[in-house]
Amino acid sequence: MLEVLGVAARLGLTSFGGPIAHLGYFRDEYVVRRKWIDEQTYGDLVALCQFLPGPASSQVGIAIGIFRAGLLGGVAAWIGFTLPSALALGAFAYGVRGAGLGDAAWLHGLKVVAVAVVAQAVWGMARALCPDRARASLAVVAALVTLAAPTAAGQVLVIAAAGLVGWRFLPAAGMAGAPRVRVPVSRALALGALAVFFALLLGTPILRYVAPGQPLAVFDSFFRAGSLVFGGGHVVLPLLQAEVVPPGWVSGEQFLAGYGAAQAVPGPLLTFAAYLGAVMGPRPNGWAGGALALGAIFLPSFLLVVGALPFWDVLRARAGFQAALRGVNAAVVGLLLAALYHPVWTGAIRAPADFGLALGAFALLMFWKAPPWLVVIATAAGASVLAALR
Repeated sequence: MLEVLGVAARLGLTSFGGPIAHLGYFRDEYVVRRKWIDEQTYGDLVALCQFLPGPASSQVGIAIGIFRAGLLGGVAAWIGFTLPSALALGAFAYGVRGAGLGDAAWLHGLKVVAVAVVAQAVWGMARALCPDRARASLAVVAALVTLAAPTAAGQVLVIAAAGLVGWRFLPAAGMAGAPRVRVPVSRALALGALAVFFALLLGTPILRYVAPGQPLAVFDSFFRAGSLVFGGGHVVLPLLQAEVVPPGWVSGEQFLAGYGAAQAVPGPLLTFAAYLGAVMGPRPNGWAGGALALGAIFLPSFLLVVGALPFWDVLRARAGFQAALRGVNAAVVGLLLAALYHPVWTGAIRAPADFGLALGAFALLMFWKAPPWLVVIATAAGASVLAALR
């Protein structure tokens, strides 16, 4: 458990670039370097978490922590990956405004290094999950459709359609069975987690109406936001704004200021909830409010992962389901490819110098096998130097 906590904390301190980039960091750390799981299992996990509501990258990290060290390992993986950015945004809520962060050269360097990280992830996952013409073509089609319909619903439909294509046209005959993974979660516990999830989702709004109070209202709002969103952190922002701004808990200016700060920290974007909980009125709630909002928004992810893993590992061993997963995994590569262009590339590469910096970071990751945290620091420093020379 401590091993999981340490590795996840390092990822939480260095994983800039949003959920797609996080999956690249995770793959490099958990699959390539530490070999805690194999490439196919990682691809299957990413596919599963794309289907589940909530932040996919955090759910993948929780699942890997559970595989490595049981339920406490899942908790440790979440704490390690989430706590650094949550603490930073909590401190920001206390008045650390960081004037001019949005235009800082080193912050632009963090966006540039995300291009290299995602490109490495696309390259590695494509070689493993799209080794033939059929799956490579499916990945390209998935990327094109995703770029044409860049919504969370569109991504879910692409994955579902790819699963049907895989089930129908990519039969698993003659292929090796999916490697079994020991899931230290019983089916009874999984069913209990799902029961708790639905009980909180359906029961908390009723309880909030019967026994009104701000702590319960905050828990209900953030739990519901974490339960009903597909597509990761950016998609949940409109839901959060609708929950906290109209009641007067947070002003529109405070909301936008916190969102800007959330772009400057590593780790999951949903740690924005820690900031909102800390500044929430009618008087600031401080660290207690931040912890309540943070726990409420991530609790659905943990319950859903625990509830899904035991059944997922049984299903993926079946030939028909495995054929469907071949299509889904190819679609996941396509989603990564689409994200590499937008928003990762379009948000970072503004000039030839940016492309050169990204190319250097890619070479360090791919050919020199440099640790990602070192590449992050080097790219941020490089961006600062380039800005000074202009």
